[in-house]
Amino acid sequence: MDLKPLITLLAIVNPLAIVPFFIHYTEGFSPAQRRRTIQVASMSVFCVIAACALLGLQILDFFNISLQSFQVGGGMLLLISAMNMLGAQPAEAKPHTHELEEGAEKAAAGSSIAVVPLTIPLLTGPASMSTVVIYADRAQTFWQHASLLVYGVVIAAATAVCFALADPIARVLGKTGINVMTRLMGLILAALAVEVMADGLGKLFPVLVAR
Repeated sequence: MDLKPLITLLAIVNPLAIVPFFIHYTEGFSPAQRRRTIQVASMSVFCVIAACALLGLQILDFFNISLQSFQVGGGMLLLISAMNMLGAQPAEAKPHTHELEEGAEKAAAGSSIAVVPLTIPLLTGPASMSTVVIYADRAQTFWQHASLLVYGVVIAAATAVCFALADPIARVLGKTGINVMTRLMGLILAALAVEVMADGLGKLFPVLVAR
């Protein structure tokens, strides 16, 4: 079983980096409300990954987009995400917008924040979705496609564990520890992004790989 898709998704989703946001958005929630938020967020993460794995290629066909072009674009998104992470920002965060503040306002108003902004865009955004579609195209057998769904379950479980242990994790790692781990994941993701882009460019322009 190829674990590269799982490693890539773990690096992008990186639920540890979202723990501080989870704590902030659920401040004042009762234990039952927190548990419900964790359940919905985890299920939403799996649903996004599963939808991209099962329907992503069909959507590309509908819009007549070649996978090679999608690989290059997706690789660029991954690289941008890696740059965010190297700056100790969540991969899918948009630090120069009011997206996070709007999420806080929704939480204060009593709206569910499990799907927005926790799942989308903080956990699974464009970079995560494009990664799943790229690896879905590489899957040749039923079991390889099924493995993507299994990886979705693993990512969802990792998200649930991190959120359930949010307070102990924040105390043990602290902001510095989370930042170090985020930067390490960003470095791994940058290397994977270059590989994805190189593969797409090689297919679009065969002369680049000609000997």
